[in-house]
Amino acid sequence: MTKAYWINTFRSISDPDKLAAYVDLAGPAMLAGGGRFLARGAPAAAFESGVLERTTVIEFDTVDQAVAAYRSAAYQRALAALGDGAERDIRIIESIP
Repeated sequence: MTKAYWINTFRSISDPDKLAAYVDLAGPAMLAGGGRFLARGAPAAAFESGVLERTTVIEFDTVDQAVAAYRSAAYQRALAALGDGAERDIRIIESIP
């Protein structure tokens, strides 16, 4: 099986307090779902249509594991805490075998 990578890019952050509440809940939810944080924070550089907002890369053993982490009750609580505090783009991709 190939690994999966969750790439979470924030396009904009409108409420830092809601973001902080999300981060407090989302990190433990990802770890509980089998995720391993590989990178997170502001990008060192962005090109073409990239934005210099918070980005997170999380490794999972499988796509199914990553999708299950997204759908988990714990992560859904994190999303509820974030609410309209940010606009994001989340992608889950498989590694190259």
